Amino acid sequence: MGQSPSTVLEPTDRFSLSPPRLSNDFAEEVVRSQDYTADLPDDCLAYVFQFLGAKDRKQCSLVCKRWLQVDAFSRYRLSLNAQGEILSYLPPIFKRFDSVTKLALRCDRKSISVNDDAFILISLRCQKLTCLKLRGCREITDHGISTFAQNCKTLKKLSCGSCTFGAKGINSVLDHCFLLEELSIKRLRGIRDGTQLIGPGFSAASSLKSICLKELVNGQSFEPLVIGAKNLRTLKIIRCLGDWDRVLNIIGNSKSTSLNEIHIERLQLTDIGLTAISKCSCIENLHIVKAPECSNTGLVCIAQKCSLLRKLHIDGWRSNRIGDEALIAVARHCPNLQELVLIGVNATHLSLTAIACNCSKLERLALCGSGTIGDAEIACISAKCVALKRLCIKGCAISDLGIEALAWGCPNLVKIKVKKCKGVSSEVGEWLRARRGSLIVNLDVEEIDVFDASVSDGGLQESGLEVPMMGGQVNVPDASPNIVGRLSYSKVKIGLVGGWNLAAGKFRRWANGESSSSNDKL
Repeated sequence: MGQSPSTVLEPTDRFSLSPPRLSNDFAEEVVRSQDYTADLPDDCLAYVFQFLGAKDRKQCSLVCKRWLQVDAFSRYRLSLNAQGEILSYLPPIFKRFDSVTKLALRCDRKSISVNDDAFILISLRCQKLTCLKLRGCREITDHGISTFAQNCKTLKKLSCGSCTFGAKGINSVLDHCFLLEELSIKRLRGIRDGTQLIGPGFSAASSLKSICLKELVNGQSFEPLVIGAKNLRTLKIIRCLGDWDRVLNIIGNSKSTSLNEIHIERLQLTDIGLTAISKCSCIENLHIVKAPECSNTGLVCIAQKCSLLRKLHIDGWRSNRIGDEALIAVARHCPNLQELVLIGVNATHLSLTAIACNCSKLERLALCGSGTIGDAEIACISAKCVALKRLCIKGCAISDLGIEALAWGCPNLVKIKVKKCKGVSSEVGEWLRARRGSLIVNLDVEEIDVFDASVSDGGLQESGLEVPMMGGQVNVPDASPNIVGRLSYSKVKIGLVGGWNLAAGKFRRWANGESSSSNDKL
């Protein structure tokens, strides 16, 4: 009568040490009666929500009204599918999420995106917005982005890609958003002829710290912006048409430059531009990717004047214009180097030895697509790079001997990744894991055909190539052994097919009683 049901032990439970089993109805009642979050403050509950993913957070918001409210006022980031029909849903969305500071609007290519009316409505609802990301919003014009900038003057980050507004909209953002620090422009289709330049603006000239320009046909329109941003620290120019030597020369001659990071990829850039970059003595992070006209001369100039360099990425695009000369200069003048990535650069043991000996802080090293890096170079790295923690080797002429050398060197090595190296087998990976249990070994070993000449022990010697050796022995030359293997496999395959056809024809004529000529002998 009004009391909770007592727990009844079954006969089998009287002599066991396991806890008594509760009935299902009583268990559900106990769970419903205990809400461990009831006494938890809203701020603590909101802090817990921050560790959840988007899907889990949506499900948690449907538990009760309190969780729905806590999720609403603590959600600062919001990503919306910016299709045209979202206009009717915007008022209730931003009425619920009234604390959004970071907004992302994305629309696919096959759909019609939000227009100026919806975009202006968002700017009126999100007065505290600090970060805006636009992707594929092709219906937003200069009028929409200009009105948005006037309403959201607290904007700090703007990233737009595949949009159709032009220079007028960007200039409006630079004029009104006095707190703007990061600007990223990718495939902006509104800048067609490049007649209207994009200036630094009245406000952004002093606040802008990062500029990223990517895949722009008229990238030269941003010259005034890049030159006029006096406090710029990060500059990324990727696949933008035009001659950038003059722009970099103006930046380098500016005495007030504070550039700390520069990314250059697939630009019309020569050693004149690299010499101009060398005048920015505060650079710590430099990426030179696929600039075929850059050579050792420009990189040597950078190494001599930028002694604070910590991260260096070079993609030589196999042009053989950057090699040991530039890397030796880096080793001599950049003792603080911590990360070095060499792609398509034919470095040898001369430059790698200099880097290993002089750059004692080197922690991350990547060697990719080089025909001159063999077992001797890896042995040098193993013996000299004491501080190395991560090593990546891809598409180099190394063998199991080079991987074995790492078992006794690089005491601080945490992870090694080897990919597309024909001379490396899976067995050496297992051996290295057993030798150094704490080391993470990631080997992507490609299977080699049975008829490949490199499978046999003397296959490379018979084909005229030399096996990469350690110590004072000879390395593999620039010619790739894969080519020889494929040629040998083709010859063997053609020979087998031709011999089989010849034998089949001989057998058919013999079965039919035809006489065989001297040319049909097996």
